[in-house]
Amino acid sequence: QVSVLYFARSAELAGLRCESLWVPRRITARQLWEEIVRAHPRLAVIQDQVVFAVRQEYVLLGDQLLVLQPGDEVAVIPPISGG
Repeated sequence: QVSVLYFARSAELAGLRCESLWVPRRITARQLWEEIVRAHPRLAVIQDQVVFAVRQEYVLLGDQLLVLQPGDEVAVIPPISGG
């Protein structure tokens, strides 16, 4: 079980700021995103622009393997606009 934190547009699309999700301990970043989108289909619109922060380190959506520990935080960080 990991804590998923949603920020900015991802929070708007998911309709919440945080939740706990059960995911496999060993999962790719892309598979993790697919699990999150399965729970919140509206997030699919930001797929090409989103990055994760896992244990406060940025992770791009791709085939890299994540080894998650129970209680890890995964932040969903959408594109940020502004000046």
